Amino acid sequence: MDLDLGALEHQLATITLAPYIVRAMRLIEVPRRASSNMFRHQMSTLAILLDYKTTDPVLLKASVIHDLFEEAAGKPGVTREAIECIDADGPAVYALVQEVTVRVIDGVKEPKAQYLARVMESGTERAKRLKLADRISNLISLGFVNDRAFVERCLRETREHVLPHAAAVSADMHRELSDLVRNREDGLARLQER
Repeated sequence: MDLDLGALEHQLATITLAPYIVRAMRLIEVPRRASSNMFRHQMSTLAILLDYKTTDPVLLKASVIHDLFEEAAGKPGVTREAIECIDADGPAVYALVQEVTVRVIDGVKEPKAQYLARVMESGTERAKRLKLADRISNLISLGFVNDRAFVERCLRETREHVLPHAAAVSADMHRELSDLVRNREDGLARLQER
């Protein structure tokens, strides 16, 4: 692939991410099962989108804070107003983050299967692409998780609710997700043989 890095640099040069990164730093203290933290997961999701040459500023900004309202609700700076006033993209970024946030109605969290189906079947193209990058990051991290039931559940959710829709969003991301699922399943099978 002959990549024009100059054009990519020009497109990315006008995107201001720093205020969103600062908001995401609220997630540094939120642990993940893979012994990392939620802030690093946000950065990983951003890096995956950049790896796929994504230059949509709203999508990139939302990737940096996509878990903020699930994992840091109630903390200072984690409000609709705080995000919408960051810059001209703020309202669109907030809307996209809400689209990929698990809904809570009357104190009950949206079931994971319903959530994934909602995003992948009726979400915007931005939401679907963000969910694919998020899921790629999650599957990469699964290699460091020892909770077999959790790993199996994540792989099953990916096979049933994400992969069937992924190719229509991005053939390349679909291929990576498929490879990651296969790799993690092979790893589980090897552990079973021991």
